[in-house]
Amino acid sequence: MQEDNRNTQTEELDEWEIKREEQMQLLLECQQKMGFKSCLECEKLIGCEVRNSYVKAVYESMNKGQGGGFEF
Repeated sequence: MQEDNRNTQTEELDEWEIKREEQMQLLLECQQKMGFKSCLECEKLIGCEVRNSYVKAVYESMNKGQGGGFEF
């Protein structure tokens, strides 16, 4: 009986998921640098480029580049 390779291989990320992961890492690094566990603790929350880029990357990973607007 052959082993099911799907269970033993890491799922490949698409381009939007890769960008989301990169942006998440930048966000976590910023939080660590600032000494925060959450962006909500930061006075730069509104208008923060790092956080906005992460949120945009999350949205794009959800819609896979199909467009549409997303405003806060």
